[in-house]
Parts: sequence; C-alpha cells; structure tokens
Amino acid sequence: MRAEIITIGDELLIGQVVDTNSAWMAERLNEIGVELYQITSVHDRREHIVAALDEAFSRADIVLTTGGLGPTNDDITKHVLCEYFDTHLIEDQRVRAHIMDLYHERPDVLNRLTATQWLVPENAEILENRVGSAPLMVFHHGSQLLASMPGVPYEMKIAMEEQILPYISRQLSAISNQIIHRTLQVTGIPESSLAILLEGYESSMPADLHLAYLPKDGIIRLRLSSYGELSEEEMNRWFAELKTLVAKYLISDTDEPLEVILGKLLVARGKTISTAESCTGGKLASLLNKHAGSSAFYYGSIISYDNSVKEHLLGVPNELIKTRGVVSEEVAHIMAESVRRQLNTDYSIATSGIAGPTGGSIEKPVGTVWIAWATPQGTTAECFHLGKLREQITDRACTKALVGMIERVRGFED
Repeated sequence: MRAEIITIGDELLIGQVVDTNSAWMAERLNEIGVELYQITSVHDRREHIVAALDEAFSRADIVLTTGGLGPTNDDITKHVLCEYFDTHLIEDQRVRAHIMDLYHERPDVLNRLTATQWLVPENAEILENRVGSAPLMVFHHGSQLLASMPGVPYEMKIAMEEQILPYISRQLSAISNQIIHRTLQVTGIPESSLAILLEGYESSMPADLHLAYLPKDGIIRLRLSSYGELSEEEMNRWFAELKTLVAKYLISDTDEPLEVILGKLLVARGKTISTAESCTGGKLASLLNKHAGSSAFYYGSIISYDNSVKEHLLGVPNELIKTRGVVSEEVAHIMAESVRRQLNTDYSIATSGIAGPTGGSIEKPVGTVWIAWATPQGTTAECFHLGKLREQITDRACTKALVGMIERVRGFED
C-alpha cells in the first residue's frame, strides 16, 4: 500500500513555515505498513493543487493533504476538493454543534467566516476534529482514498492519531502489511567502523532486507527494514543477531528518544533528576519535560548562563572561575552537585562549554564542553569536543549528557 502527502500553503514555499508534519506522518504511516512514495508542497492555488492531486492519484493508493482548511479567503483546499470530486458544500449539523461548543467561551470567534467551517462536501465522509474547527474529510476515488487535514501540527497529529490512522488501518485489515521496521541505537563507534563491523552480516542478508545507517549528534540508529515477504519471526531473528553484534555499543533496541529511555529507567527505579545548564541554555530541561509523564522523574533545572548565576545560585566560587575557568571539570562538578542537593534529586547533570562562534581559545577552542553527572555513588565529569557550529555543539552536548546518564543509571542500579 502506497501513500503520498501533499502539503498546501504559500507559507511553506517561501520559508515562513517549516514543514515538520510530513516527516512525522511518514513515520506513523510506516508503522501501520504504508509506504510513503512522495511528499509535495504546493501553493494556495487551484491549478497547483489539482495538478498535484492528479499526479498523486497516478501513483498512490492513499493521498493525505494538510493545510488550506481555515475560514479565510486564502484557504481554498475545501473548495478545490469539492470541484475535484464533483460535489458541493452542505451544512453539517454535527460539525456546527462541535464548533459552537468549541468556541462557547469565545463568542467573538463565532462570525460569518467561522460559519463556513460547518459547510462540508456532500460526498465526503466527515471525521471529527476534536481540537479544531476544520472538519476532517475523506474522499473515495475508486479504490483510492484522500484524507484532508489541517496544517496546524498539533491539530494534524491528533487528527492522524485519533481518526486517520485508524481509518486507514481498517482499510488495510484484509491486506497483509509487508513493511516491517526494527531500530537499534548505538554510540561510541564511528559510522565507518560500524559498517566494517557489520560487513559479514550485511552480505548474508536476504534481498528483501535492508540496513540503514542514520547518524545524528553522536548516536547512530541502525534501521532494519523489510519490504517483502519476510515474516515477523524471521525479522526478529535477524534483529537479534544484529543486536548481538553491536552489544558493546548498544544504547537501546527501540527507536525511542534518549530522554524517553532515561525517563523510563528513572520511573522504573523510582528515581528523580535535575539539571544545571550553562552552554545548553535549557535544552536539556526542554527535552526532559517534553513528554507526558515527565513530572514523575524530572524536578527542575537551574539555567546558569551568566557566571553570576553560577556563583549565587550554584555556589561556584569566583576564585575557582578565575583560576580554572568556567569551562572546567571543577566548575561542572560543583554545578551538578549543587543542583542535585538544592532540588533534592537522586541524579543531576551539568553542562558548561563554549558554544561559539566566539569565546574560544587555543587551550579551550569553540566546541569544548564539560559535562558532569552527579549520582548517589558520586560525581564524574568528562570533556568533549563537539564541533564548530553553535546548534551542533549544544545538540551534541545534550546527547552526550543523556547517554552518560542512561549508562550510569543502568550501571549503578542493575
């Protein structure tokens, strides 16, 4: 089963808005056995949308569109779809009742433009958009189908999770899903060295099994994929062999984010964590509280970007900063131990580094980062050199910090 995504909106093509929807949708489609063939972005123009629809239906079984469903004049997707599927708009009382309830505390939003939202194509199947006013529309095109969703990411994700993916899964119920993915995450080995390690494994794989190397910020994801007739049992056997081969470098045998892996470890052990951040500027805190349930293990952070904050809130002696420098093992130690003590957590992480583009020296060039991990068993720190680009440095520092803590929690507690 093959799908295509069409994202609609001038803002995508002028760089005003970045399309984060498609990558997320592609991942979720693969999970239910649907192969994504192409992603297309088009203007809010009738002829551009129609051409994209024609091309998509020439190749795909499922077409998913996002964007252009608002109440303003530039939102033309619904009208173009009416024309394309030879239908017209009618009032839907269920959608009307939903919109009235959605905005009952904001009567100023209920106006003649809002009222256009409960007009829907007569021959479309209308699914509930629980968090927005634009209805979700499903059209059947012979044996093919099109699902139209809002472009706002949180609305689209809820629509996909609650309505569109289950709808597609029901359509696939009589079809054997042939796409199978398994992912490992490894660290501490260069990509080229990893490829050499796995040469024998790769040469022995069957033709319909593929291994992809996906490096990012010091982590390499190894994705094993089957697009043929490989059974679940056979895939599990190949995956187990791969896991054995990379056991020395293995971080996880799932594709979960590092902060989720760490969170689950802490929750399982009834432990908590805090952070003291300088060069990462709150990125670690953002990752640790990004997912639902983080309050069970994450207590908080002290973002000590300026040296005065390190001194007054974390107790780093001014004399130590003068003699050893703020980017040093000793300062990172004190930061980690202080935040762990003050926030009363079992574990803590501290980061102090030079993210650039200025501020480096011959002794401590841009990209130098000290990371400290405070645990019930003691505090350790390590120096890393993480590149030259600011965002790259802070992202890699967060990865190193999370990996280090995962290893320590597992090592101390298991």
